[in-house]
Amino acid sequence: MELPDDLYDQIESLSEAGNTCSDGGDFAGAIEKWRQALALLPEPQADWEAATWLHASLGDAYYQSGDYGMAKDALFTALNCPDGQGNPFIHYMLGKTLLRLNDAGAIDALLRAYMLDGVDIFDSDEDEGPDCLQLLEDRGLLDE
Repeated sequence: MELPDDLYDQIESLSEAGNTCSDGGDFAGAIEKWRQALALLPEPQADWEAATWLHASLGDAYYQSGDYGMAKDALFTALNCPDGQGNPFIHYMLGKTLLRLNDAGAIDALLRAYMLDGVDIFDSDEDEGPDCLQLLEDRGLLDE
């Protein structure tokens, strides 16, 4: 099932505006654009592929702005959208978020990211990736 072209174009435009805001460090602006794009999706929103990347983007922006509770909610929602369970970025961001919230589920989420993408997902984040990978290694969860 695909969105009508005009609706998809509107969602894509708002998404790109959100990406521009996020790239410039304006996470509040990015969140606003992505929420506007989500509002355009027909119900049930979680049935659309666009919902996956919009919720994942929201989760990342909430994380970057320090709102870990909202990041957790957005990322769990993204997992329940099309192909969310197979997306290593969503699992990785959820793992980082849960670490910040001292939630024991963090290790499981990080391990899922590793199982889906290996070390690449951790290497793509030079700030926190090595520490997250080290947590898995310290628990003996990585391939030797």
